[in-house]
Amino acid sequence: MKVLLVGGGGREAALAWAIRRSPLLTHLACAPGNAGISRDARCVPIAADDVAALVAHAVAEAYDLVIVGPEAPLVAGLADRLREVGIAVFGPSAAAALIEGSKAFSKEFMARHGIPTAGFRIFDDVGVAARFLRSPEAFYPLVVKADGLAAGKGVVIADDASTAIAAATDMLSGRAFGAAGSRIVVEEMLRGRETSFFVLSDGATTIELASCQDYKRAEDADGGPNTGGMGTYSPSAWLDEDTRQILRERVVVPTVLGLAAEGRPFRGVLFIGVMLTAAGPVVLEYNARFGDPETQVLVPRLDGDWLRVLDACARGRLDEISLRWHERAAVCVVMASGGYPGDYEKGVPIEGLDDAERLDHVMVFHAGTGTGATDEVVTAGGRVLGVTATGRDLRAARKRAYEAVACIRFRGEHHRTDIAADAIALAGGD
Repeated sequence: MKVLLVGGGGREAALAWAIRRSPLLTHLACAPGNAGISRDARCVPIAADDVAALVAHAVAEAYDLVIVGPEAPLVAGLADRLREVGIAVFGPSAAAALIEGSKAFSKEFMARHGIPTAGFRIFDDVGVAARFLRSPEAFYPLVVKADGLAAGKGVVIADDASTAIAAATDMLSGRAFGAAGSRIVVEEMLRGRETSFFVLSDGATTIELASCQDYKRAEDADGGPNTGGMGTYSPSAWLDEDTRQILRERVVVPTVLGLAAEGRPFRGVLFIGVMLTAAGPVVLEYNARFGDPETQVLVPRLDGDWLRVLDACARGRLDEISLRWHERAAVCVVMASGGYPGDYEKGVPIEGLDDAERLDHVMVFHAGTGTGATDEVVTAGGRVLGVTATGRDLRAARKRAYEAVACIRFRGEHHRTDIAADAIALAGGD
């Protein structure tokens, strides 16, 4: 099978690693890829959001399957264009991907279909938003979100009206996020523990994936600013069977059936951000693609062939698939550039990669890397590496992941030191 993988981050590095191991594979290309992905795939210099160039390349190369990693090309209609030219694609249509592409649409969708979510209001006018935010109807703290895709940065937690109005003004004026902020969602702030829930859907059949838990804050003990994700582990210590059953019945089923009923059948992976509140699980957001860095711990835990699974989903044959998961746990620690999630330096040489990868049960997934003038691996992004390890349990996986992290060095590097520590403590470890 000849496969094109679209994207160039840690998620795509993990997928490339998994797909490369499939006996079904004859050729794997990745557009645009990165320095690490180049070990598993032929990198093609086409940007992930260049829909026209990707379609032309896919037709010229006659790929059997295209797997789309990031959300932007999905929202832009890449899957639709590929299906129009007869190429199988893992990823939803633009109409279905709107569930991630527009927070306003997703909130109204949940309201229509009785899916539990935080209370909300939608605004497209600064004056109207400001009047609401000053009114007794606004309870603080609350959350202000840009409607469209904002690279994970379009969310402000406001403790008071002045902060909320400033955020709303920045977004609606176009200064902060351009067209992505032309509407905003103001919603109640939920209390609880955030977790991730993944299912595959081919529009008719759904299959739940293994559970995992990520860490969004930049610093230990959930301090510092929000990021795209500083680490993750699987299985989650917080998603027990009763909670997963509630999510299947009250969220997954009405979501998939609701999208189909509205003429937006979902084919791909549905990533549901969930807040586990005292009143039960509540949906924070939908994503129309695999998570990053969650994919880095899901990939090594499947006891099976990822390419076969993704191909079956793309072709509407998930009913032929059953998944088995290894008992071994997985932990991923993100190594980031100095200054991330703010400004950071690029082009910094990375040392110790080979030493880390020589450790048993360790995979170093490149997220933001490039090649320097003398072919050395250098930093090229905020989140640089996803250092992943598996072990007989979370404690063993965590120990090995941090052993691998200690092997790797680059100027300004920072990472959290507490990934999975709370889960181990919950289980009675240390």
